[in-house]
Amino acid sequence: MASTPTPTPPDISDAEARMALDTVEHRRQQVLAEIDVPGWYWWFLALGWVAVGAAVEFGGAVGAILAPVVFGAVHASLASRALSGRYRTGNLSVRRDVAGHQVLFAVIAYVVVLCVVTLVVALAANADGARHPGMFASVVVALLVLAGGPRLMAALRRRRARAGAA
Repeated sequence: MASTPTPTPPDISDAEARMALDTVEHRRQQVLAEIDVPGWYWWFLALGWVAVGAAVEFGGAVGAILAPVVFGAVHASLASRALSGRYRTGNLSVRRDVAGHQVLFAVIAYVVVLCVVTLVVALAANADGARHPGMFASVVVALLVLAGGPRLMAALRRRRARAGAA
């Protein structure tokens, strides 16, 4: 049997190789930029936080019990998709193995910190004699969500970019 000769690769200049590598790196950076939480998630979390604060503050015992449970259930149903990091926009769906679990772990840790901040701010406001310490705390934390959430994701993107470049 005659074997098929292996074709010789075309000659590629250093400039063409550099241009190809630069294109690959540019595309890699574009994919990394897509690994994020959708913008609506931060607004949902902030408004939900304020709604829970208002329900706890003004809804009596029933509101204090139902609001966190309802918000937690709605959040849990939305979070599985939003926190995967795979669907920041409709432009691109990143594969699960590319997105990893960093976004999920970072946002969960951030939410836990926000819960602690809510309690600390509410207790401090209450000790200071504020009329509605729970509502005050929920608004403060909602502002932290809107300001800090996107910054957290930007820090993760920078970290991934540095890790990929190394």
